[in-house]
Amino acid sequence: MIGISPRRKEDQRLLSGGGRFVDDLTRDGLLHLGVVRSLEAHARVTKVALDRARKISGVVAAWSAADLDGVAPHMPTAYGGSQKGRAWSQPVLARGVVRFVGEAVAVVVAESPYALADGLEAVTVDYQRLPALATAESALGSATKLHEGWADNTAIVAKGAVGDAEGAMAGAHLVVHEKLRHPRLSSAPIETRGAFAYKDRESGVLVVSSSTQSPYTLRDAVAAALKLPTESVRVVVPDVGGGFGPKGPIYPEEILVAAAAHRLGRPVKWVESRRENFATMGQDREQDHDARIGFNRDGTIVAIDATFLADVGAYPIQGDGLTANTVNHMPGPYRVAHYRNTGTSVVTTKALNAAYRAAGRPEAVFVMERLMDIGARRLGLDPAELRRRNFIRPADMPYRPGLTYKDGVAVSYDPGDFPAAFERALALLPYDEWRRRQKSQASSGRRIGIGIACYAQGTGLGPYEGATVRVDPSGKVYVYIGVTGQGQGHATTLAQIAAAELGAAWEDVVVSAGDTSQHPYGMGTGGSRVAANSGPAVAQTAREVRERAARVAAEMLECAPEDVRIEQSRVHVVGMPDRAVSLGRVAHAAVKSKALKATGEPGLNACTYFYPDTVTWAFGTHAAAVSVDVETCEVRLLAYSIVHDPGRAINPTIVEAQLQGGAVQGIGAGLMEEIVYDASGQLLTGSLMDYAIPKADQLPPLPVALDEHPSTINPLGIKGVGESGAIPGAAAIANAVEDAVADLGVVVREVPITPARLFRLLGR
Repeated sequence: MIGISPRRKEDQRLLSGGGRFVDDLTRDGLLHLGVVRSLEAHARVTKVALDRARKISGVVAAWSAADLDGVAPHMPTAYGGSQKGRAWSQPVLARGVVRFVGEAVAVVVAESPYALADGLEAVTVDYQRLPALATAESALGSATKLHEGWADNTAIVAKGAVGDAEGAMAGAHLVVHEKLRHPRLSSAPIETRGAFAYKDRESGVLVVSSSTQSPYTLRDAVAAALKLPTESVRVVVPDVGGGFGPKGPIYPEEILVAAAAHRLGRPVKWVESRRENFATMGQDREQDHDARIGFNRDGTIVAIDATFLADVGAYPIQGDGLTANTVNHMPGPYRVAHYRNTGTSVVTTKALNAAYRAAGRPEAVFVMERLMDIGARRLGLDPAELRRRNFIRPADMPYRPGLTYKDGVAVSYDPGDFPAAFERALALLPYDEWRRRQKSQASSGRRIGIGIACYAQGTGLGPYEGATVRVDPSGKVYVYIGVTGQGQGHATTLAQIAAAELGAAWEDVVVSAGDTSQHPYGMGTGGSRVAANSGPAVAQTAREVRERAARVAAEMLECAPEDVRIEQSRVHVVGMPDRAVSLGRVAHAAVKSKALKATGEPGLNACTYFYPDTVTWAFGTHAAAVSVDVETCEVRLLAYSIVHDPGRAINPTIVEAQLQGGAVQGIGAGLMEEIVYDASGQLLTGSLMDYAIPKADQLPPLPVALDEHPSTINPLGIKGVGESGAIPGAAAIANAVEDAVADLGVVVREVPITPARLFRLLGR
């Protein structure tokens, strides 16, 4: 089953209208919760007036921070961990100070959405305005400190170094020094955030549903915030309409909904508006880099020396994780003997920073690949040729760049053939044909440009994932996992693994996730980790169940366990296919069979966990061809190609779709997407009228080639895929646009390259 592409199990239900998202959930007596949000980017809250709201017909409750007795005042730390860097806390409701526009100040709970709207409008908040910290650079130089007790607005610093970058740079033939910027982005999921909670009358358990990627973290956070035993909180995640990372953290609204249901004894639901989503869901990517790269005369890289500022918003919930990603991923697939980089996370009066698909890697690739193209132009080399001269070679594997990953393990690249995969991407575009077309249109008003971007990506971060596999006497095989899906196809791919390892028919396998009562622990979906961590967990658990089935079947068929074969849910004796029983009959017998005495447990059931030693490393290349109208400054994407090494593709069609979806997000970052705040910290891109995302008619076909080199980190050979497509797009687009108009003196130093920005670059 591994390596083929059966149709996805989950799609029929969704396409026929059977999906159930947070806003579809309801129970008798449902109450609606809404949030009063700060209108100021930075201010002291001097008064929250709730009396008028409380008197409105249909309003059940209205609370400020002062009313939350019995609820933790600040967001709990996941799994009881401690924060890295300087001490800070994020309030469940603002207490005394607000730090970004949209921060929760009060809540209103009402019988209907109409009464809720009236109640929210009746709440008044008085503010004493404080200076806004609009950018990381201005925050570093400001006398205003966002968090009490801090000497400045630096949250944490991430560093990486190997060799002697400064000394080596002095001997370089060419040094390229640039200041480059990647914009702040929203993940803009189709479904905004939402939460629903109620208290089960029979068990007393508080049941919470949320559009989240992290059900177990949410369970633990709610229990800690409400001072409840963890076992008295159950999280059930319904269908989720897109997550992409920013639905991974736990937000104050989820705690508030749970607290309201617990306190009022009635079901409570909150679903945010699109404007709230843009203002309050975690954002990512805003980094400003000052980078130098040195080259020898032949184009080989001598050294890289860089620093950057990361704007992490009001609360640095990611610690140094994202900046460390940028530091570790900057050298990419190239041999870099001398490297130094320092990333400084700075708090500002913006929405908090969350890990958006590929988190820290697109920024690194944007900087590195821009430096490579600028260097190629100054050296008189084709950009493709410069990369060929610097790739890590297959013979160098496992390549160790000398850096330490954020899991504390020395970085070691998995087996791969970067040069060969690169050539496949060029052929898929096709690169040489576009170069010929570029020359033929060089004197026209509509120029052609070609851009390339490459990456090496750490994927599949631990510490673990697990699986429970149970064979029902009906013959159905149930797989319970601790990771939830937001469209990735887990119910299909993990069923393929279970079927392959157990010997069950794929149609008989049912994958269930998102219910903390079904499986004890899970680390959540993100970091391209599901296939690389949950996949091996499902495989080893299915193998254990297969061994148990063989013991029981041997007793039934009067043979040795090693002579039992299980294929397509049929259990038979090797070489004697007629001596057979169904897998369901074996499961039925296993409930009482003494053949399982040695295992200490009846039934065809097992639960195991897979702990990877460290991350797997994947490689990929994207190539783009664009047309640039030098009169109107319109940029149009003409062609695009994608090559990625997934290690071993479980379901190639799903892998290709993941890469295409990610590529569209990277293309959006290159051409149109950007969260913009003004100097006073007010959000200017608070709707889809202001924040542009790519549309289908703006995209050419996105062909994909998979270049498989199995990983050595997990027994299935899997490398991550989920984030990979989003990594190089902005860099490839920037390189392509500059390639089209470089002779006009244009150097692209930031994205997105909108017509207005290109107009300014052309000096109009």
